[in-house]
Amino acid sequence: MINSQKSFSLHDYLDVFLRRIWYFLIPLAIILAGTVTYAVMAPKWYRSSTLVLVSPQKISPDYVKATVTSSVEDRLASIAQEILSRTRLEQVITEFKLYSNQVKSLPMESVVELMRKDIQVEIPKKDKEKNYFTISYVGKDPRVVAQVTNKLSSLFIEENLKIREQQAQGTTEFLESELSSKKDKVEKFQQEITDFKRRHINELPENRDSNLKVLDQLHVQSQKINENIKGNEDRKVIIQSQLANMTLQGFDSGNDGKGSASTPRPPMVVQMSQLKGQLEELVAKYTENHPDIVVTRKKIADLEKRLAEGQDPANKGKSADPLSDQYNYFQTERKTWLSMIDKEIARLKKEDEKVRAMIAGYQGRIENTPIRELSLGALTREFANMNETYQVLLKKNAEAQQAENLERRQKGEQFRIVDPARVPEKPYQPDIPKVLLIGLVLSLGAGLGLTFVREQMDRSFRDAEDLEVTLGLRVLANIPKAERKAA
Repeated sequence: MINSQKSFSLHDYLDVFLRRIWYFLIPLAIILAGTVTYAVMAPKWYRSSTLVLVSPQKISPDYVKATVTSSVEDRLASIAQEILSRTRLEQVITEFKLYSNQVKSLPMESVVELMRKDIQVEIPKKDKEKNYFTISYVGKDPRVVAQVTNKLSSLFIEENLKIREQQAQGTTEFLESELSSKKDKVEKFQQEITDFKRRHINELPENRDSNLKVLDQLHVQSQKINENIKGNEDRKVIIQSQLANMTLQGFDSGNDGKGSASTPRPPMVVQMSQLKGQLEELVAKYTENHPDIVVTRKKIADLEKRLAEGQDPANKGKSADPLSDQYNYFQTERKTWLSMIDKEIARLKKEDEKVRAMIAGYQGRIENTPIRELSLGALTREFANMNETYQVLLKKNAEAQQAENLERRQKGEQFRIVDPARVPEKPYQPDIPKVLLIGLVLSLGAGLGLTFVREQMDRSFRDAEDLEVTLGLRVLANIPKAERKAA
């Protein structure tokens, strides 16, 4: 084209198109023929899909809580790893006799990898709930593609049930193991607390009030015993005083206690009275093992024996008078009383020793109660914490067993096929309408483009304007083309 600044009209475009018609038709025909040939001769790939719904568990979570709480994406990733493993895909390839040509020429790993590329698992991203997903497979045989897709979907469903049951069972086994361990520890702590209470049964905090009450009673009892001892000692002193006074006043003066001097004083009684006075002085100065005390006691015992026999050494061979008999009776009676009082005092002192020992024991119990309370409190708190953990595990174990039964009876969350795979009616690849449309667009574009290029390369004069632009001369007249008319 010589004049590039020339403006074209529709007539000019039509003239160019007609003049270059073959430059348009030839690439158009070639490209369309190639497109049709490709659409007819290219291998057909068919795609079949199945829609799987994730249905929630049939029992309300308020009653039975599921132990499998992972998301659909996580479970699908785990299931896909299992289903798309070499072992599973080899079984599918063998069952449906897939990739027969590739199996003969390629290793099985390569064939399995080819099948992995033909399988697609999709979760719609636009759906926030994500309660369904699709499984699709691409192959050359439409019937086989549908069968393989259904097979894969059934494998996903079976594997989901298997994984959920295994997780539920694993959770139950773990909780049972932990529960058994915690139960042993709880029983051990219970036994320790029982042994502790058994060892310190009288020193426990709950026995503090009773121990204090018994201790008060023992103090009162000890006080009464001491009062009885003191009363008996006072009686003993009184009797001893009566004996001494009776000896000195009633018989030592040589009368009968009424001022009469007709009865002579028994010399043996006077001697014994003197010896007892000496004994009291010696006891106040020395111990019981002193020789003088021992000798004095021996003499007194000898005199008491003679008085009991009623004989006076000063009147040998003669019996004592009636006053001496009365005195002897008085002495014997008072000594019997003194002996009884001594025995009672001894008994009371022994009883007081026992009571004091009991008081010391109960005081020890009361003093040890705070220590036992601290130790028991530590054991009880540790036991309470352990028992609380045990009760929580016990509750969780019961829930896990319910969840396991839920999965075994297939009442939990499941994968359910909503839209099973069907035999595809048209190929997935190539998309013939799309290919033909692209071929048509390419052919038109190629024809028009080639026509435009050929027109741009034409340097011939087509009108006066082309001549004026080239030669720079003005054209004065045009001689029209003479066309021969038909005769």
